[in-house]
Amino acid sequence: IEATLAALTVLGPDAAPEGRVAFARWVTVEDGAGARTTWRIVGPDEADPRRGLISVDSPVARALLGREAGDEVRVQRPGGPTEFQVVEVRRRDGASG
Repeated sequence: IEATLAALTVLGPDAAPEGRVAFARWVTVEDGAGARTTWRIVGPDEADPRRGLISVDSPVARALLGREAGDEVRVQRPGGPTEFQVVEVRRRDGASG
């Protein structure tokens, strides 16, 4: 474990360009039916989909990483493929400012 920790590079939420989906960012997407969902990309140990926190390792988060508002993504989910359009990317939750 110590060797792994020593080799890690820790990047804060400000490391990625503004407006791009990255670790610790909030992203709002819209599906084909017009339903909007907001998630925060978090580490696997913090994931809690019911609270809008999805793991960076999840298929949805992997498909969204690096995208920006207006981009469309296709995600293979257990129920079949789903297409989303990225509506908004932000550093903070809109509810908390």
